[in-house]
Amino acid sequence: MGRILAIDYGRKRVGLAVTDPGQMISSPMTTISAAQIIPFLKDYFAKEEVDLIVIGEPRQMNNLPSESVQYIEPFIRLFRKTFPEMKIARVDERFTSHLAQQAIFQSGKKKSARRNKALVDAVSAAIILQSYLEMRDMGRFK
Repeated sequence: MGRILAIDYGRKRVGLAVTDPGQMISSPMTTISAAQIIPFLKDYFAKEEVDLIVIGEPRQMNNLPSESVQYIEPFIRLFRKTFPEMKIARVDERFTSHLAQQAIFQSGKKKSARRNKALVDAVSAAIILQSYLEMRDMGRFK
């Protein structure tokens, strides 16, 4: 069984999180420049077995796509072209940045860590991945 990798895609930075090989635990991995995501993934896929990619889907409160979808959709098209065999699941990412900041605060990190956007992006990706795992376990994803 391979890992599941989550992507919190942003115009400038991409937060990444990954499961353990048993696909039970979500952990923040890193944050990289959006321009480096495809080379990073090529390298990662060469080293690790990955069964699925979970990508955050930005939505507004009325459940319509948010304006950031204009950046994510081109990335997804490029991802599918580059990695046509890789499965993708989309997960609502509303409130993940806020939840990530709360989680960082509750972990006892200093105020400067809570303002570290790279850390927030990686923790957001872990929250997206955890949401996927919970929905999968409830039968909403197969």
